[in-house]
Amino acid sequence: MADWIMKGLDWSDPRRLKSPAELEDWIEEVGFAPYFASDIPGFSAEEMVSPDFWWTGDPAQDPWEWREAVAANHRVAYGKFFAGRAGFISRQWLPVFANARRDGFDFDGKWQSGAASRREKAIMEHFMDVESEDEPVFNGAGILSTELKKLAGFGKGGEKNYPGILTGLQMQLYLVIGGFRRRENKRGEPYGMAVSVMQAPESIWGYEALSAAYDEAPADSWQRIFDHVKALFPADDEAVIRLIGRRPAS
Repeated sequence: MADWIMKGLDWSDPRRLKSPAELEDWIEEVGFAPYFASDIPGFSAEEMVSPDFWWTGDPAQDPWEWREAVAANHRVAYGKFFAGRAGFISRQWLPVFANARRDGFDFDGKWQSGAASRREKAIMEHFMDVESEDEPVFNGAGILSTELKKLAGFGKGGEKNYPGILTGLQMQLYLVIGGFRRRENKRGEPYGMAVSVMQAPESIWGYEALSAAYDEAPADSWQRIFDHVKALFPADDEAVIRLIGRRPAS
């Protein structure tokens, strides 16, 4: 088995990100980025931190621990946004991604059009309070991903492929990871590792913030994302497409 060698910057490199706040600053500067390295050199949080402290559990130095603070701060969005893998999107770029990835549909509209699957609906119905003629209304509270699996009827004897469906909803910006929380036993005592808390992004930043690019064709929003990556990190077109997804037809 090959060793997993992390990329990154030397400890003394002045460009090195040293805290969750500096990671958020960098995301706001570049607009969006995956957590881990891809085929586009330099375009990841991994390549902006020291490779020496990953998975050490030290919240001051471990970039993997930083995701909990970044997700909870809501200064930038965190979730599985890039080729099904974790990444970050600034609030400025969030509506552009939402428009491109949703192909112009709020989830209720996607469901009514027949484009959403029954398993997607089983998950999303726990985040949408009501459907209205003007705009959907979303639950404010997040749901632990482990609890959501049960609520939506996945697991033994139920629906299949919960991780894949949940990732797909994040890729479409219908859900984000709004924080992390430890599970509780019957006595209300926390135990185990922190678990992701799923939320509809509208419940965090508001419907208007997520729908701000809806007057633009989804293909045009996608082109803005593509052009932005190419301007910052010159790369092969196919490498960019693998990361951000293919251009929507509309």
